[in-house]
Formats: sequence, structure tokens, C-alpha cells
Amino acid sequence: MTQAIRVVTYNIHKGFSQFNQRMVLHELRDQLRGIHADLVFLQEVVGAHDLHAEKHVNWPDSSQYEFLADSIWKDYAYGKNAVYPAGHHGNAILSRFPIVSSENVDISAHRFEQRGLLHVEVSMPGWDETLHCVCVHFGLFTKGRRVQLSALRKRIESLVPPHAPLIIAGDFNDWRGEACDTLAHKMHLKEVFGVTRGRPACSYPAALPMFRLDRIYVRGLRVSSAEVHSGRPWSKISDHAALSAIVHRA
Repeated sequence: MTQAIRVVTYNIHKGFSQFNQRMVLHELRDQLRGIHADLVFLQEVVGAHDLHAEKHVNWPDSSQYEFLADSIWKDYAYGKNAVYPAGHHGNAILSRFPIVSSENVDISAHRFEQRGLLHVEVSMPGWDETLHCVCVHFGLFTKGRRVQLSALRKRIESLVPPHAPLIIAGDFNDWRGEACDTLAHKMHLKEVFGVTRGRPACSYPAALPMFRLDRIYVRGLRVSSAEVHSGRPWSKISDHAALSAIVHRA
């Protein structure tokens, strides 16, 4: 049986540094590899962009999620959320283990922000049931986030058995901490930094994190450690810090 799973969540800012000064995909891939994660939850991942491909000579020929997965994460899933004339971006999950099902759900609260949740099931060696993984990127406005949180709750309650292991991770943009009330108190999930430090970690901005926007919630799993990847070189790659945790089957 797989004894430990290392999980990472990261808003990669479409592969550009803060204020879009540099294309940093190659540095980003190197840093992600250094964490040795088994499961990677990514937000703001570009699936295609014709103009960037023309402008940047080292822009990958494949999608960003395929480029980042490379030979390390053999399975991956992508959820297209925002579509525009030059291309599209959304959420992605990279996995060392087989992804046996994948569905992207549109949870946009209004036409000005395209948001989605990517729900996959992962076959874990030695486990008698699949691991449910949900990658989310919620909106900037309180009313919209409440709608999106409600959609997430309904999906989990209808499609994920109460005893099944579950990870929900991503950029919640949750300035007020409302997600914790729903996910922790009503749905019985645990936030990994809440377990290890007593409250969710500050993750934004990456240079000097002050706001608790990014989270990793788990159910049916035991948390042994959690870490914020901020400061240099991370602050030169994205405006968000990456978060990681080591979890075990409970």
C-alpha cells in the first residue's frame, strides 16, 4: 500500500512572473520537480495561446500542463475554463498514479469570470477505492465564491461516498475564510495547515505572503506535514506561493 502521498497546489499565473515580466515555465517546472510531489493541483494553466507561442521562442510546443508533467507525472487532466480568441486556460491535475476518470464543471458565477472545478479519480496502489481529487479556482467576489462553494458542496455530497478519501485543493480567493466553515465544519474536511499550524497558511503574495488564499483540504487522510514554498526563487515564478503537504491513508 502507498504509505505517503505528497500533494502540491499552485496558481502558476499562466506561466509568467508577477506583473507578467518574464515567461518562467522552465524555472517553474524545475521547482515543481524539486518538491517530488505525487499529485499536483494547478490553477491558471494555459492550454493554448497562439500569441504567446509566436512571441516567446522557448514557449513549449505542447500545452503547459503537458510540458510541466513531462516524464515525471505520467497522467494528467485539464479543465478548460476561460476561453478567448488566442486560446484558453483553466485548472490541471498532474498525477504519478493512473487517473481513471475526469470531469470539468463550469461554476462561473457571472460572465466576467470563467471558473471551474476539475474532479478526477485516481487509482492508488493497494487501495480498495479510488482517491477523489478536486482542483478549484474560485472568483474574486464574495457573492460569486458563495455560489461556487455551494456547487462544490453539492457535487461532493452527490458523487463522493462519505468514506472515500478526498482532496480538495486550489486557489479559493477566500479572503474572509468562509470556505473553512463549509468544508471543515459542514463537510468534515481538514485543512492541512489547520492541522499542523492551527490555521490556513498565508500564500499571497509569494514574496511576502500575507493573505490565506490557497488551501489543501483532505478527508479520509491523515496529515503528517505541510509547507509553504515562498520567497526566492518561488517569488520570481508566480505571484502565489506553492503549498505542499504529506498525507497518509487514514
